Amino acid sequence: MEIHFKDDNGPIEEVISQLMKLSEGIRRPAIVREMILASLKAGQEDNGKVDLKLMNTSLKEMRFTAKVFGPYSHLKKVSVFGSARTKPNTALYKTAHNLGAKLAESGYMVITGGGPGIMQAVHEGAGPDNSFGVNIRLPSEQDSNPVIRGNSKNITYKYFFNRKVAFLKESDAIVVFPGGFGTLDEAMETLALVQTGKRNPLPIILLDEPGGNYWLNWINFIRAELLGKNYINKSDMHLFDLTDSADEAIKIINKFYSRYHSIRQIKNCYIIRLKKPLEEEKLKEIKTRYSDILKTDGKICLSEALPEEIDEPEISNLQRIIIDFNKTDYGKLKQLIDEINC
Repeated sequence: MEIHFKDDNGPIEEVISQLMKLSEGIRRPAIVREMILASLKAGQEDNGKVDLKLMNTSLKEMRFTAKVFGPYSHLKKVSVFGSARTKPNTALYKTAHNLGAKLAESGYMVITGGGPGIMQAVHEGAGPDNSFGVNIRLPSEQDSNPVIRGNSKNITYKYFFNRKVAFLKESDAIVVFPGGFGTLDEAMETLALVQTGKRNPLPIILLDEPGGNYWLNWINFIRAELLGKNYINKSDMHLFDLTDSADEAIKIINKFYSRYHSIRQIKNCYIIRLKKPLEEEKLKEIKTRYSDILKTDGKICLSEALPEEIDEPEISNLQRIIIDFNKTDYGKLKQLIDEINC
């Protein structure tokens, strides 16, 4: 029998419906139905390759990720990337420890790869109660650091891509210390997702030790080879900030969320929700400075909650800015949010 996602699978639909009733507590049956159908279709299409194993493991890893992070969805989290090889007696390790402690003091939870080096330093500073670990199973068996080991908020992944989803889906800010291929991969993927609109804008902070030139050299390369050869827009350089101070990193994060609350796309418009109302004079400035990121005949205006936001009643009282965004220059959209917070 050929299976379709449309509601025309005869007795299969009845069995799925009965299965969900027996399971109880299924909150979004339409989505669960499609997941079951996708599994059945994958089973029919299997030709002996590893595809089913990959799909099965991915689904289980993402389900467990949602279960672990779910109880903490009301708390802001900061993902911290950096080298596993950083030693405890170095300035970078001490800076990472300090960052973790100050983030926890400021009410943030931290997410790291759960290993040694920068990751352990951040966990030591933040403490196990404020820490998540998203470790990866490697041939060399990178073990979880002693701070997060055995913690219910520590997850070990088989696939890097699931781990990256956890990092970026759950984060409200990203801090990147110097590191190797893995660290640069995480930094570049974060930037690529924000630059292309696949991840909502958020603070991305490059944090070095005082006097360090790791990120300065990286930025010089980006300017010369990417910006200089028109592989990126000039405004893309505003997607990240550079500092050598844990205190300054936290100031950047706090400032980003001083007025800005969240963003949502509705009917091809971007809706920016604000914690504090925007002054009329500031709105005029924004309209003038950011008219180039609007669609033809697009506008920027203030609004109350839209009918499509009925699923978020807890923030229905917040003022909105509606932007007819051209979905092209996400670097300048990040600049707009930064200006809103000034």
